[in-house]
Amino acid sequence: MASIVEPNNTLPVAPLLKALGLSRATFYRYRARNAGPALAASPPAGPDQPPDGPETPDPRRSEPSSSANDPSSTPSAGGASPGSEGVPISPETPSVVSVQPCRVPNRSLTAEERQTVYHVLYGDRFRDHTPHEVFATLLDEGTYLCSPRTMYRLLKTEDANKPRRRCRQHPHYPTPELLATGPNQVWSWDITRLKAPRKWEVYYLYVILDVFSRYVVAWMVAHHEDRRLAAQMIDRACHQQHIEPGQLTIHADRGGPMTSKTVALLLSDLGVLRTHSRPHVSNDNPFSEAQFKTLKYSLDFPDRFSSIEHAREHCRRFFDWYNNEHHHAGLADLTPAMVHHGIADQVISQRQAMLDAAYQRYPGRFVNGPPRHPSAPSAVWINPPSATADSLPKGGNSTT
Repeated sequence: MASIVEPNNTLPVAPLLKALGLSRATFYRYRARNAGPALAASPPAGPDQPPDGPETPDPRRSEPSSSANDPSSTPSAGGASPGSEGVPISPETPSVVSVQPCRVPNRSLTAEERQTVYHVLYGDRFRDHTPHEVFATLLDEGTYLCSPRTMYRLLKTEDANKPRRRCRQHPHYPTPELLATGPNQVWSWDITRLKAPRKWEVYYLYVILDVFSRYVVAWMVAHHEDRRLAAQMIDRACHQQHIEPGQLTIHADRGGPMTSKTVALLLSDLGVLRTHSRPHVSNDNPFSEAQFKTLKYSLDFPDRFSSIEHAREHCRRFFDWYNNEHHHAGLADLTPAMVHHGIADQVISQRQAMLDAAYQRYPGRFVNGPPRHPSAPSAVWINPPSATADSLPKGGNSTT
């Protein structure tokens, strides 16, 4: 290996390493550790290097190491390099090659020139302009300071490379975290489209859903989205459910009617707290979205409605079935009306009596012991906190 590193060697390195059975990585590691004569040759002076003057000493430019002639550093018959297993390394061998710091180019701006650029950029005249605008204006006036890219670099060093215009700022929207432990505590409402007879014509279905019981407390089909119609529907639903001030929180996405001033003032007058989903986050309003899927995936849902009266009649039949006959899997197979009107425990007790009777009659059919009817949900979340989500049971008493 030492003979390959010697400066007198004129043979190509790759065939020699192949003949010795060594890899190029082994050769480069050996050369770096021993700082051999192969590194002693100084590079030719470039245009930026001064021809005269004392030369900065380089630790890599040393005399040929005595370890090159040391028998202990000679490669063994197996071709192992110094530093590998079984081959000792001389203690005088340098293990770290120092690197000189980069020199400042001669074309860099001086400290006085940088201060001049800062004074121009931060001045009253150009502090609201981009570097390209400053560069072009100064050129038209017969002044050249530096390039626009240099201006950007100087601004970046001062942490001033930020938008100077009144751009839209995207605020941080908090994640809505809502808990319902009973009916009429949290409502969710949304608007979906129903296809009309003609193409590009739709009807709009407004639905307000109780998050805890999944009970549809109000719905409406209209020709268009309107904040006044939405406010009238919410007002009517609150009076029908006897909502007291401070009792209810109503959640919605960020659609036009949901964020309108008309709805906001109505909810403020009723003492109802409102929350909104984060922008472009669909799972912040999961209960309304799931209810719309149940509606549109039903077997009798038409591809198009022949008229708005047809749409209203279909929704009237569907929501009557959904509230009073649909056994919801998230409600322990209870209907929304049972949970909303507070008769869930009574229904579960009746079902449990039937299960106990079936167990007494056919005990061999229940291999896991007496059957137990699942309990009704005790708490329903929209985006539960992480600590609360980890402590919740996995039996379906919470929905996210």
